[in-house]
Amino acid sequence: MSIARICSRAACHKPAVSTLTYVYADSTCVLGPLATYAEPHCYDLCADHADRLTAPNGWEVIRLAPDPAAAGPSSDDLEALANAVREAARPLPPREPGRGAPGAPVEIARRGHLRMLQDPGANSSEG
Repeated sequence: MSIARICSRAACHKPAVSTLTYVYADSTCVLGPLATYAEPHCYDLCADHADRLTAPNGWEVIRLAPDPAAAGPSSDDLEALANAVREAARPLPPREPGRGAPGAPVEIARRGHLRMLQDPGANSSEG
């Protein structure tokens, strides 16, 4: 199954590049860049269907041009990604049993990104 969104028009299987939204109160169709998330009341259109879009009589079409600077990742995005990777790769300090939050699992082993946790309730003798 593909993650890419396809055109909402029937029998069209081209990739979507624009999102169409209707503003009924203003009798307006807004056609802009592909939305980040698929919304239930919006329509994703391929380039061909977006170019040929017409509105009902009495309606206005507003075409929002995509911002070319927003197309790719910015240096802030790349820095945030690098910081997240560094944080995830940082080893956790070993905890001694009985230290930390009461009832919290205790890490007893680690291999790569996997951790083995000891259930704090497993050693209690209830009942």
